[in-house]
Amino acid sequence: MTQVRSIFARGLFADQVAIITGGGSGIGLACARELAHLGAKVAVCGRKPDKLDAAVKALETDGIAGDKVLAAPCDIREPEQIAAFVGQVLDRFGRVDVLVNNAGGQFPSPAADMTPKGWEAVVRNNLNGTFFMTREVARRAMIPARRGRVVNVTASVARGFPGMAHTGAARAGVENLTRSLAVEWAALGIRVNAVAPGNNIRTSGTAQYGDELLELARRATPLKRTGTPEEVSRLIVFLASDQNDFITGAVVGVDGGQPLWGDIWAIPEPEVPAPEGAPGAAPESAS
Repeated sequence: MTQVRSIFARGLFADQVAIITGGGSGIGLACARELAHLGAKVAVCGRKPDKLDAAVKALETDGIAGDKVLAAPCDIREPEQIAAFVGQVLDRFGRVDVLVNNAGGQFPSPAADMTPKGWEAVVRNNLNGTFFMTREVARRAMIPARRGRVVNVTASVARGFPGMAHTGAARAGVENLTRSLAVEWAALGIRVNAVAPGNNIRTSGTAQYGDELLELARRATPLKRTGTPEEVSRLIVFLASDQNDFITGAVVGVDGGQPLWGDIWAIPEPEVPAPEGAPGAAPESAS
C-alpha cells in the first residue's frame, strides 16, 4: 500500500462526512483513503466483508483513527439495505456531505448470448443501485441540509460498449440521471457530477478481464499506458469538494484520450452480401 499523496490542501474536507460505495478496493478505496487524508470521516460499504476489513486496515495504516471510519456490508441493489446503511452513517456521524457512487460490476458477454438474468443483474447494480443510494442520501441528509456533493463513477460509454451492452446501457442511464438530478437539485445546494474512467484503468475490477484485454486497452490509448485508481480519485475528490461549486451535471472522462482514437471492437466482414449496386458490392455478372 503506497502512502497517500494528494494535490489538495490538508483539511479540505475537515468536519465533513463522505460515503463511498464499493469502497473496499480499487477506485473506491483510493477515494476513501484520499478523502480521509484530507480530513473527512468516511463510511464505506460493499458486499464482501473481507474487502471492507482490508479497507479498514488500509485506513489504519494511513493513520486514520477508527472513530473516523465506518465500514458495513450493503448490497446497493436492495433499497432496504441502503436505508439501514445510511441510517448507520447518520447515527454515527450525524450528517452526509459527500456521496461517491462507485459500486458496480459487469461481465463480458456478446449481447446475443446475454440472459435476462445477467442483464437485470448488471442494470440493477449499476443503474438502480446508484439511484436508490442517491435518493436515500439526498432525502435523509443533503436535501434537509440544503447542500451536498454527489459523484457518480460510470464508464467510458460515449462510443457504446460492445461486448458489455448491459453495463453500457446502465452507465449511460447514470450519466442521464446525473444531468437530471443536477438540474432538479441545483437550488438545494446539491451538485451532481460523474466521472467516466476508461477500461484502461488498472484496478482489481479490470484485472478480472485478464492482462490480454488490458494490453489491448493500453494499445488503443493515445497516451500508451494504463491509468491508476489514484488518477481517477483525484478528479472525484475535486468534484466532491466545495471548490467545484460552479460545476454540476458534468461527465468527465479519465481515459488517456481513449475515446478519441482506435478501434474498440473488432467488426467482422458482413455475412449477408451487400445489395446489388451498393458501394463495395460484387459486380453483376455479364449476360
